Amino acid sequence: MMERRRMDAALLVLFLVHLATALEVPLDLLEGLPQPPTITHQSPKDYIIDPRENIIIQCEAKGKPHPSFSWTRNGTHFDIDQDPNVTMKPHSGTLVVDISRTKAEQYECVYQCTARNKHGTAVSNNIVVRQSRSPLWSKEKIKPIVVQEGVSLVLPCRPPAGLPPPIIFWMDNNFQRLPQSRRVSQSLNGDLYFSNVLREDSRNDYICYARFPYTQTIQQKQPITVKVLNQDPADERKPTFLIPSGPSSSKMVLRGQVLEMECIAEGLPTPEISWTKNSGDLPVNRTSYLHYQKTLRIVNVSESDAGDYRCTARNKLGTVYHTIHIMVKAAPFWISGAPRNLVLAPGEDGVLTCRASGTPKPSVTWAMNGIPIENSPKDLSRKVEDDTIIFSVVQSGSSAVYQCNVSNDYGYLLSNAFVNVLSETPRVLTQANKVYQVIKNHRALLDCASFGSPIPRITWFKDSRSSTLDGDPYMHHDNGTLEIHVAQAHHSGKYTCVARNTLGIYENHVYLEVKDPTRILKQPDYKQVQRGRSVVFECKVTYDPSLQPTVTWLKDDGELPDDERLIVDFDSLTITDVTENDAGVYTCIMNTTLDQDSARAELTVVERPDPPTDLELTDKKKRSVQLTWTPGDEHNSPIQKFLIQYEDSLHHRGHWHNLTEVPGTKTTAHLKLSPYVHYIFRVLAVNSVGFSRPSFPSRMFKTEPAAPDENPTGVHGFGTEHDNLVISWKPLTGLQSNGPGLHYKVMWRQKLMESDWTKVTVANNSKFVVSGTPTFVPYELKVQAVNDHGAGPEPAIAHGYSGEDLPVAAPENVQAVLLNSTLSEVHWDPVPPKSIRGHLKGYKVYYWRERSLHKHNPHHVEKQILTFSGNHTHGILPGLHPFSLYSFNVRVYNGKGDGPPSPTQQFETPEGVPGPPTSLVVTNTNMDTLTLEWNPPHDRNGHITGYTLKYQPVNNSNELGPVEELALPANATSFTLLNLKYSTRYKFYLNAKTVRGAGTAISQEAVTIMDEVRPVSPFGNVSSSSGEDGTLISWEYWGPEKNIYVEYIVKNSEGEEKWQKELVNGSQNVMLKGLKEGLSYRVRLVAKGHHDQPLHRSEELLVLVPAVTSRQVDIATQGWFIGLMCAIALLILILLIICFIQRNKGGKYPVKEKEDAHTDPEFQPMKDDDCTFGEYSDNEDHKPLKGSRTPSNGTVKRDDSDDSLVDYGEGGDGQFNEDGSFIGQYSGKSVSRETAEGHESSEAPSPINAMNSLNSFV
Repeated sequence: MMERRRMDAALLVLFLVHLATALEVPLDLLEGLPQPPTITHQSPKDYIIDPRENIIIQCEAKGKPHPSFSWTRNGTHFDIDQDPNVTMKPHSGTLVVDISRTKAEQYECVYQCTARNKHGTAVSNNIVVRQSRSPLWSKEKIKPIVVQEGVSLVLPCRPPAGLPPPIIFWMDNNFQRLPQSRRVSQSLNGDLYFSNVLREDSRNDYICYARFPYTQTIQQKQPITVKVLNQDPADERKPTFLIPSGPSSSKMVLRGQVLEMECIAEGLPTPEISWTKNSGDLPVNRTSYLHYQKTLRIVNVSESDAGDYRCTARNKLGTVYHTIHIMVKAAPFWISGAPRNLVLAPGEDGVLTCRASGTPKPSVTWAMNGIPIENSPKDLSRKVEDDTIIFSVVQSGSSAVYQCNVSNDYGYLLSNAFVNVLSETPRVLTQANKVYQVIKNHRALLDCASFGSPIPRITWFKDSRSSTLDGDPYMHHDNGTLEIHVAQAHHSGKYTCVARNTLGIYENHVYLEVKDPTRILKQPDYKQVQRGRSVVFECKVTYDPSLQPTVTWLKDDGELPDDERLIVDFDSLTITDVTENDAGVYTCIMNTTLDQDSARAELTVVERPDPPTDLELTDKKKRSVQLTWTPGDEHNSPIQKFLIQYEDSLHHRGHWHNLTEVPGTKTTAHLKLSPYVHYIFRVLAVNSVGFSRPSFPSRMFKTEPAAPDENPTGVHGFGTEHDNLVISWKPLTGLQSNGPGLHYKVMWRQKLMESDWTKVTVANNSKFVVSGTPTFVPYELKVQAVNDHGAGPEPAIAHGYSGEDLPVAAPENVQAVLLNSTLSEVHWDPVPPKSIRGHLKGYKVYYWRERSLHKHNPHHVEKQILTFSGNHTHGILPGLHPFSLYSFNVRVYNGKGDGPPSPTQQFETPEGVPGPPTSLVVTNTNMDTLTLEWNPPHDRNGHITGYTLKYQPVNNSNELGPVEELALPANATSFTLLNLKYSTRYKFYLNAKTVRGAGTAISQEAVTIMDEVRPVSPFGNVSSSSGEDGTLISWEYWGPEKNIYVEYIVKNSEGEEKWQKELVNGSQNVMLKGLKEGLSYRVRLVAKGHHDQPLHRSEELLVLVPAVTSRQVDIATQGWFIGLMCAIALLILILLIICFIQRNKGGKYPVKEKEDAHTDPEFQPMKDDDCTFGEYSDNEDHKPLKGSRTPSNGTVKRDDSDDSLVDYGEGGDGQFNEDGSFIGQYSGKSVSRETAEGHESSEAPSPINAMNSLNSFV
């Protein structure tokens, strides 16, 4: 029988494993399918309410069709319609209780919600509704507590019982928390414990407060007065526990809750508390200590936390222990989760599992649609096995909701799980054609959420669907998801998921895109910048081109300040004019829709340190003082050192001097001082940025005067004349004088004579002159500092010499040794020291070239001097001329000057190699011969023994041909070369020889000609072209000369007009810009060699410069012409108007006839018939036209014509008709007006005058 039960259990396990795949079904994503009710939201089991607000009891559920709701209260049906204070929300089971007309405590009951539709019934937990309570503290009169110092004390709180329990804390009358410590602390129940009391514990406002969280009210207990006496203080004692009492105690805690154990001990001195676990270690991650180690707290308690815990109280007088035994119980908890909803197709098998645990072991009961399962209708396809219900070959119509209740003494679990029997073809719930984007090397998850009954089987394909995706790198999840462990670029593409069951098939397509990761290539670096400057944080990133990143900068993990100084670019952050508030950690975050990368860097803003403050002088002594100060702000750059300066207000007021430096870690310095100084100190701080501003000066510290501590330095003795001795020294400074009345005692005596010291006192000077001394005698010298308080230390002896005089002896045994033709060595014997009469500086050799030994060279007398410093006895004379006669002497010299010369001696230099020939000229150039003429060398340096002539041809690319060499006699000055190639350039080299060898060569070039008539020019293809910028001359040149220029002159020029020159800079063309238009010029090219070589000229070229070289301008488009034409048109229009007026009015006045009678025969007026001008002569165009205005004086000079304006009544003495018609018509002004205005400026000329002037211009 036992073996059969074991076999049945094994088969049951296999069956459950086989059916496990029927549990993962996403029913909530489908619409239109029948579904039993499911509770989605409900109030907590223990529901504490605020009695001042309406009661809301939550119950929400879903199902198809939507479920209806009902409630039970205290186990019986709750008829909501009969209670006017209770309403149910529409489409919901949530109850709302209006307590405005009733009391909340009437509804303190146990509620349960039921949701049902035609497919089943679901029930909620039992919801226990209780209202929160915050009762008042009972009134009591608390007597003052009087204790002796050192004893223990407990101040009870005992707050009123509330729901939930209140939070306790102790405060004083000013609502300030009372300080707590190892000696004074609060227990878990709220009492205040003193391990021992002190005098300062005396006060009258120990107040316990209780805060009730639901009602947010605070209750206060009556203040407690504590008075501590010290008349008979308690003795020191070892610890004893105040709580818990006895050597051991026990405590029970539920699994998952918080365990708090406390041990509070009294004793003097105050004991220290420590904790251990007897059977193991304390859980590190879940353990903490409160109330100064007096409370041990363990969160999320598990069964492993059960056991014995020991707390230890210890002081110097002893130790005490207490053991707390912890028992861990457990309310029921799920082992593998609550039962899951089950969807089965007709004929399928399934299982519901309600597996839970607890301490003690809980019991499991089942119900179906809210009715205990044993009272439910029998179902042969259903079998209950303790915590499991097994369904076999289910049938349509057997859908229901099953309730599993697991309970023990400490709680219960209630769970609803429905069994829904459906027949459905497969459906894929994942969105069609969904695009998944994933970062390279990350995991890719492609969803294929499906539904069907029976449960569909999922297969995956990629692109061509050649085979299913199985094995590495693909993995299939039970819910249909396809996972790619490490996505790569080749995994991108189209994926197809296929869902199949016995009723059909369904396909869905999704797409995968694998993107390159976003990476920060250049991270921002740590920056240290001075205030006021700018800083740039770089953040360069690489990313997938299809993902546009966004950059975000954070400062100290928060947003950047809204400040225009912070400039954010795509790959950088710039902060200008940095301030100290900008310091912090800056984070660059590059985000895309798929990933992000970040980097951070710190900015430290540094500045010069603030100046030190609070300078104080202590430990004052005669020659020292202690200086202390307080450093200023370092501004994020540590102070490296302090510089201490002083001002001597007695000797150098206003001048600060460096005294000493101390490390930046010190704030004090022991200063060594000098006597007779009025010190004022200041301190400067130095960091990596620079010096701070100086501190405020310290108080003045005066040192007393004393005798000098030192004597002058730099004592020297020398003479300025041959019979004196000048003693000089470096005077002491005011700081070194040590007192008033500083002067010097100067002492001297001849050395090696053991004579007494001669002494003299010198003040306000740093030298003393001793007269009448022997010439250049050694002396011993001393200078001692003396002031009004005494003399300085014994001075050291210095040495010097009296004045020098010129040497009196010359070197002897002077002789010269020739080394070669240009070098000679001179030897001499040194002059005795006594004859030098001073410090030996050295010897000078005076030498000069008398003449060359060649008869043709001139006489030379140019002295040269070579100086040999020190006690030399020989010297080298370089750079001598060969084959010459030299004279020389030697002199000794000292600081005063040169001594007498030695007897002058002479030597002759041997022959050397000659210099180059003075000139080399090519003459008589023919087709195959030419003649070379030359002059002998200027520097022959010996007897010329002959000449060497070398020559070789040169082609057009300046390449040299084979060399021919000829030896010529010494008396030759010319030579003719025969059998040369015609029209060929040759290069010649000529040098002279002596017995010492050949000298430097002179070179020349020449060209043989093609015929006997004209020499060949090195120029060819000379041409010209004229343009807007001038005349361009071009040519070809193959000559060796570098100095080439163009010459030009006007053709047929007379007199001594010179050719104009234009230098050519190495090119083969030149632009002549100075040629005049319309003239012809003769142009030629010239190549110039050395001054003694002939010029090479090209053939002359005749160049005609065009008369007009610029472009013709269209006159019709010129502005001046258009303006002129417009002016002419305007004047013609004015003349036409005047013509019209004359024609209409001219016959009404007698003057008309007079005009006709006085018409100038050479000037024809406008014709009456067409108003046009008649022909006229311009010989007298300066005459005014008839009717024109005259100058303001009214007169016009008469010319040859007898016509006069007087005849027209304008000016002069002319008379007019009484009606004045002529005046108004022609003169433009009346008599009265002329009288009033006088001689003003001339009026504007008439249009006729203007036209007449224009005609004259034209």
